[in-house]
Amino acid sequence: VSYFEWVQGLQSFFWDENDVNLRLERAMVRAYHEVSDQAKANGDIDFRLAAFMLAVNRVYTAYKLRGIYP
Repeated sequence: VSYFEWVQGLQSFFWDENDVNLRLERAMVRAYHEVSDQAKANGDIDFRLAAFMLAVNRVYTAYKLRGIYP
């Protein structure tokens, strides 16, 4: 929720509590499904490791897009 408050402050958005809760729920459900899919795709590893793998892959992708790594 702090992220949503930060975005509102930066961009002068004004969301009511229901909007914030809806956005948070969507983000949490999406994250759960991404981690669950990653866990299943890698032989039913635990969610902690699956989340770590997703995070590392996202950082690698960002670096690659910026031309930092080949």
